[in-house]
Amino acid sequence: MRIRVFTAPRIAEAMAMVRSELGADAVILGSRRTSDGVEVTAALEAPEPQAAIVPPAPVAAPPAGALARHGVPAQLAARLGDGGGLPASLARNLAFGPLPDAAQRPLLLAGPCGAGKSLTCAKLAARAVLRGGGAPPLVVTADGQRAGATEQLAAFARVLNAPLVPAPDPVSVAAAVARRGERQPVLIDTAGCDPFDPAQAAALLALARASGAAMVAVLPAGLDAQESADLALAFAALAARHLLPTRLDAARRLRGVGAAAAREPPFAE
Repeated sequence: MRIRVFTAPRIAEAMAMVRSELGADAVILGSRRTSDGVEVTAALEAPEPQAAIVPPAPVAAPPAGALARHGVPAQLAARLGDGGGLPASLARNLAFGPLPDAAQRPLLLAGPCGAGKSLTCAKLAARAVLRGGGAPPLVVTADGQRAGATEQLAAFARVLNAPLVPAPDPVSVAAAVARRGERQPVLIDTAGCDPFDPAQAAALLALARASGAAMVAVLPAGLDAQESADLALAFAALAARHLLPTRLDAARRLRGVGAAAAREPPFAE
């Protein structure tokens, strides 16, 4: 990991320095006020070496070998191993695309407990600030269940100089979204949801409808393939049309990600 400390008179100038030297993938580790202004500590994770994740294999190993190693379900493996190379087959069978623009339509992050929704929300907010060119994103937290959830996001929001609004119910979420500035991105973090529980599913759907947000299913990599597929289908039934996998750096088997992305209706990455 590459760690740098930036000092500037104002937070906006420090963030511009982070963006210029480390790029949009930089992660803000902390900030503090100094006698000369502000000090921001940022980091950029180096790409994991291929050998650290994948055991040594012949360079010309057929796609089927990689699919077998990751434990891809047989039906999906048959679709992906039909020739033309694995990258082309993935592009042909799964829908990859960017997330919707949060400045045009709010993004609501939904997923089971521990999926990484809050951290993902913070990372998306940091990327929006690093891109510059507009108001900092409005971060809305609808997670009133997990202890410390609001405080966790508040720490990131302070560093980014982004407004944070706690909104534990559909009415307050709708009010928060209605007060956003023109072209201001909106990111909504939600409590962990069991989509198979009717009450939890109904509560999540009410939040999405009240905010008018595009729902993004946040699922951790490394889950059992069938579990991931069932979760993906359940969130798709609640109008999620995008899948955002987390913990890709810690998962050695990606069968769950593939199984989730292959569910109908198709998700975009």
